[in-house]
Amino acid sequence: MSKGHSHDHGHGHDHGHGSHAHAPADFGNAFLIGVVLNTAFVIVEAAYGWISGSMALIADAGHNLSDVLALLLAWGASVAAKRSPSERFTYGYKSSTILAALLNAVLLLIAIGAILFETLRRIAEPAAVQGETMAIVAAIGIAINAGTAALFVRGQHDINIRGAFLHMAADALVSLGVVVAGLAIIWTGERWIDPAVSLVIVLVIAWSTWGLLKDSVAMSMLAVPKGISESEVRAYLTGLPGVDEVHDLHIWPMSTTETALTAHLVMPGGHPGDALLREIQHELEHHHRIGHTTLQIETSRSECGASC
Repeated sequence: MSKGHSHDHGHGHDHGHGSHAHAPADFGNAFLIGVVLNTAFVIVEAAYGWISGSMALIADAGHNLSDVLALLLAWGASVAAKRSPSERFTYGYKSSTILAALLNAVLLLIAIGAILFETLRRIAEPAAVQGETMAIVAAIGIAINAGTAALFVRGQHDINIRGAFLHMAADALVSLGVVVAGLAIIWTGERWIDPAVSLVIVLVIAWSTWGLLKDSVAMSMLAVPKGISESEVRAYLTGLPGVDEVHDLHIWPMSTTETALTAHLVMPGGHPGDALLREIQHELEHHHRIGHTTLQIETSRSECGASC
């Protein structure tokens, strides 16, 4: 936290930057394992889906392919987020994790459209399906997808990692549905079961996509991150000793795990001292999850008035 420095117009600037306690965890090995396993399974599932005539298997393979791309995006973003800042990118590449989460949501939407198109065609013209093949291949998919999802369980606070987890967890559930469909076809011989299950798959993917899309768009628009209350932060700053007013308060996500804040504190009594500033930084980081704080101290309300 740098020392305050005064200006002729009576303002001082003080910067408190918290430690990187919320920096992205290293999921490099998890991403590598997930990409290798799922790429292999996509090839196997698509091949057997074609051989068995199962639209449900092909739909799941298509979704698994989008998962591989999603894992690669999330992996690349997590690596980029660790790069040092430059003269042009003074925050580094932390925000790439937000872009990856948004792109993952878009990939899911594309997968939904493609699968839905073919599913509707199959509903109109049901095809013969090998239920045994469906059940066996999908059962393998449950193991692979659930295992991959488990690798990302501990990263749920990071929307980028959560996107990877949701992709894999949804696939495990979808594969379970395909197993059930395969068994149902074996028992009943009904052709409509396969496209019906494929339609359920689309609904599951859409449900998991909505939350990811909504959160990633909000973060891209620099909205206050979920779990942080602007009104509570404002009340805390306003209640500090010597603070008459708080204005120009801004809270935004620097990445999927790090949050920044800037604010002007009107303190007629003058600079409060570095000890209080360190205390404010500590409170914002440990109780409001804001790790990068920049405060400007003013001894009187600035001339811009309410337009600030």
